[in-house]
Amino acid sequence: MLWLLLVALLVGQAARADVQPLHLTQAEVVQQVLPREVPPPMVVDSRQLPGAWQPVQLPHAQPHAIVAQASAALSGPQTTAVTWYRLQVPATTWAAQPLMLYGARAKGYGPVAVYVDGRLVAQWQLDGVQWYWAPFWLTVDGGQRHAAPREVLVRMAHPAHTRTALASLWLGHPDSIRWRYVARQWLQLQVPAMGAGAFLAVGLFALFVWLRSRGDVAFLLFAVLAVASFIRGLHYYVDLVVSDDLLGWLTVNSLFWLIGAVHHLQMRLHQRTMPRLTRVLHIIIGTVFVVSLPVLHHLPNTPDFSPLVYVLAMVTSPLVAYAGFRLSWRRSVDGMLVALAVIIGTLFGFNDWAIQNNLLGAESWYLGPYANILNFALFCTIMFRHYMRAVDGVRESNVLLGQKLSEREAELRLSYERLRDIERQQTLQTERQRMMQDMHDGLGSALHSALRAVEHGRLSAPDVLDVLRGCIDDLHLAIDSMDPAHADLQLLMATLRHRLGPRLKQAGLTLDWQVHDLPELQGLEPRKALHIMRIVQEALTNSLKHSGADRLTLVSEVTPHDVRIRIRDNGRGFQVKTDQSVLGRGLQNQQRRAQAIGGRVSWQSGPEGTETLLCIPLTPGPGPDEQTP
Repeated sequence: MLWLLLVALLVGQAARADVQPLHLTQAEVVQQVLPREVPPPMVVDSRQLPGAWQPVQLPHAQPHAIVAQASAALSGPQTTAVTWYRLQVPATTWAAQPLMLYGARAKGYGPVAVYVDGRLVAQWQLDGVQWYWAPFWLTVDGGQRHAAPREVLVRMAHPAHTRTALASLWLGHPDSIRWRYVARQWLQLQVPAMGAGAFLAVGLFALFVWLRSRGDVAFLLFAVLAVASFIRGLHYYVDLVVSDDLLGWLTVNSLFWLIGAVHHLQMRLHQRTMPRLTRVLHIIIGTVFVVSLPVLHHLPNTPDFSPLVYVLAMVTSPLVAYAGFRLSWRRSVDGMLVALAVIIGTLFGFNDWAIQNNLLGAESWYLGPYANILNFALFCTIMFRHYMRAVDGVRESNVLLGQKLSEREAELRLSYERLRDIERQQTLQTERQRMMQDMHDGLGSALHSALRAVEHGRLSAPDVLDVLRGCIDDLHLAIDSMDPAHADLQLLMATLRHRLGPRLKQAGLTLDWQVHDLPELQGLEPRKALHIMRIVQEALTNSLKHSGADRLTLVSEVTPHDVRIRIRDNGRGFQVKTDQSVLGRGLQNQQRRAQAIGGRVSWQSGPEGTETLLCIPLTPGPGPDEQTP
């Protein structure tokens, strides 16, 4: 859309010009035949040129026979012809500004010279990259003139067996006709050049993909197609210093390389073969390659040999398109698009061939360069279709995977529910076993021992009361260890104080409680909580029964690795290693319970009293969960 905006701005600028340009469409033509090429003179008087001037209408194209042209081209050295076009300029009053001359095309195969009022103002060579599809833009004068121009002469030197063509001319100030030149230059050269560059970039990308993967030959064929298409239009827009024969050899052969690459690409896309057609194409491509070689000087090259070659190309490409349609009909939309592009490219080529051979006017548009834009759009469409199919495939896969995932989630959810029920039942079973074991080892053992002692008359009433209080304390501790908040060690110790405090006070012991700011312990399950409570209970009970102390102190400490609880009394001490008769199995039970929670317990005893130290790790550690009585 940018070029449309540019053209609109230029047209608007031309509309504001003071003097409208002259459109020169009436001309006269005369032709001379010379034995050799003569440089254009600096000054020419059109009235002295030999021959009779014939009136023509611009744009004008000299008709000629294609077969006659090719035959003359093959017959040997040719004479040179000079074609003159004379245009009369109507009388006009021009402002003191430069005058410009614009023409859409001047066709010939040699030098072109332009004269204004008999004076040479410009000349250029129509060969190589300056072929006749480029518009020309000439300065008639610099704005300082004695009289308005009255006559324009265009001289074209060319081989005698070729024919010329000239578009209508525009004469005027730059502001009034520049937009015509810019629009023609942009549309005829620059837009196709951008399309060719874009298509070549896609082809190089395909080449790198093929070099990286070396798997799909279609990428290589597409790269060859893009390069051949770029070379085919090289003479339209690339300024290369090469000979006409070499440039013509490249452009002619690239056309057949392009046809061959499209054919093999279609065979690859459809996974089919057409051996006869492929063999014929290879023969044609090889023959044109050899016959058009620049080193074979006895055979002329472009533009002399090209008309028959292009006829051969216009016969070959429809065969390739037909093969593509036949393979892809109702099977592959992409294949049909490729075949359609071949047909459109063939029509473009026929149009250019007709312009080249003067079957169409000199102001007609060359469509061959736009084939690159067509190819770029075509393969972008194919890639877009492949991309959308891939996206749709991914979406369908995602839907399918979502369904499978939902089914799997439902199965996992059901399995999880079953496992959770099993785990709940196992937890309940384990908790029942733990409670039964605790009651059997603790409360049951104490009651059984007390019963036997009473039956044999070895316990007095106060001793029975003491045993019963101990059993009640054990029952309370077992129940408290099942509290959901058992991970809170400070709450656990507070519960223990609540349970044992009245009994200690009744026994005449003063309890100094210094427990505060205790952290929650990870993995402190009910059984481990019961172990901690029973270790502390055992220490307090030993002080109550055996030390004769009247004061107890319970202190908590927190280190980076564990929580330490110290229980001190001011009673008589004992020998930790030898005085087992006093404490019985109590110390061993405390050690086993400490090991069960991954901690440790130690004692220090002397004349000043006894201290029990319990170290509880902050994180769960190894330790046998022994079943202690």
